[in-house]
Amino acid sequence: MLYKTIIQGRLEFATEKTYNKVLKMFEYRAEAYHKNDILFEMDEIFFPDNYQLIIPRMVKQVYEKTYKNTAKLLDYCSQFAVSGSLNTWLIDEGKIMHYAKMEPESDKVAVQQYLKGKSLVKTKGKEVEAIEALTKAIEKFDRHAQAYERRAKVNYIMKKYHDAQRDYDKSLKHDDTNPHAYYGRAKIKLHEKKYKEAIKDFDLTLKYSVALQEIYWKARRLKSICHMELGEFEKAAFDLKLITNRSFKPEMTMVHWKRWSFFKYGIVLMELENYEEALNAFESALSLHEGYDDISEAEKLKNRGLAKQKAGKNGYIKDIKDAAELGDKEAATLLKNIA
Repeated sequence: MLYKTIIQGRLEFATEKTYNKVLKMFEYRAEAYHKNDILFEMDEIFFPDNYQLIIPRMVKQVYEKTYKNTAKLLDYCSQFAVSGSLNTWLIDEGKIMHYAKMEPESDKVAVQQYLKGKSLVKTKGKEVEAIEALTKAIEKFDRHAQAYERRAKVNYIMKKYHDAQRDYDKSLKHDDTNPHAYYGRAKIKLHEKKYKEAIKDFDLTLKYSVALQEIYWKARRLKSICHMELGEFEKAAFDLKLITNRSFKPEMTMVHWKRWSFFKYGIVLMELENYEEALNAFESALSLHEGYDDISEAEKLKNRGLAKQKAGKNGYIKDIKDAAELGDKEAATLLKNIA
């Protein structure tokens, strides 16, 4: 039975000697271990100029055995690399049967310092230590795109936006397919209210990620904010519709942004005078009891009431009255005008 598979990423090998060793081992293991039942020819993915293994993105229907053979061989190759990562998915009718992220875990100094810094990025209060470790990784291998990207993220957390952008730019100089670097740089542009520039980087995040990755959806959400700020409501509606129609896994943070997305989708649809769909969006926002947004219940009730009124539905006065009783001043004014 054939299954959909997606493979993408790149690996960097520090020296010509290591690169040549990987080539020989790839050829040997492909034949001896996997009977050449793999998805790539050697010259399709190895590039000698900078000692790299690159798979921009491969989407193909394959047999499970072929996928597993390929994943095992790529994972083996990753342990000779000094930086980079590969992602592989095996999918059956939208269900992920197998996923693997492969990155170097050897005892090379650059590898160990990167892994240390990457881990520390997630620990509040360890920002300085994270930067020190990532800087050591870069000093050992100055083309370490992932280390630059992680260091940029720490600088962003510390609100050192100039330093963060510098590192994101350096990361993309060495790997212009890294969606995390585009996403991080876009967040800086969003912070600076440079919405058009932010949209360009969010679009590149989408281009170099897949809908199976959470970063894809995080980029869509923030891109919708840029479109709303620019008054590009149709484009914002496109992004928000995709998010609200998507089912996210419980462990994904996007689950907690669904309520926000429904509410903003309703606001955008009101601007587009699509009142029936706006009402549905506000209903969905009110039906969700948990979320990261800080939008008040009064704000949601008021907008649902306005959508009902515009759509010619009953019950709008009650919604506006309930919003007024919760302290919404605009709702109180609307209520007086209705009376």
